[in-house]
Amino acid sequence: MATDPKTKTVFQLLGVVVTMGALAWASVPFYDWFCRVTGFGGTTNVAEGPAGEILDQTIKIRFDASLERDMPWEFKPMQREMTMRIGEEGMAFYEAYNPTDKPVAGQASYNVAPYAAGGYFSKIECFCFTEQVLMPGERVQMPVLFFVDPDIINDGDAKYAKHITLSYTFYQIDLPDEAQAALAPTTDDNTSLN
Repeated sequence: MATDPKTKTVFQLLGVVVTMGALAWASVPFYDWFCRVTGFGGTTNVAEGPAGEILDQTIKIRFDASLERDMPWEFKPMQREMTMRIGEEGMAFYEAYNPTDKPVAGQASYNVAPYAAGGYFSKIECFCFTEQVLMPGERVQMPVLFFVDPDIINDGDAKYAKHITLSYTFYQIDLPDEAQAALAPTTDDNTSLN
């Protein structure tokens, strides 16, 4: 049975559209995985803690903070930079403040520059791993615990890095269900309206 050429073309185009849609849908998680595995785009690693040796060679870590447009918080690093030995565990703090009269939830995205060093910058603990909720007028200091993997000195591109910049950008998200439930007005079943 012969197929009409127009019908065949429609099915081919439909196949192309479905394939392109599937590729577009899969591209975000694939890109995220690729960046985490390779450190591409300044994505850092997550680690239990430093496992290697601590070198005598030092590196300067710079800290940067920004807010996405319409994020009402104030956000800044508590220190601008620190010098540490490669392989040594470091801790830095960022401060966030909610000057509004309502609770605001936020999530931090991060980046490391130069990009070649991203795969060697490992975070042990970070406020960016979870969403943050600040109540009206609340000010918090949030830690990030990290180290620079000694293998950085064996990388042809990254070994020449004299400093690494860790940047965070906070953006507003919807309040989590738990925070909304905590803010909901409660009624006392023992009181009655007379």
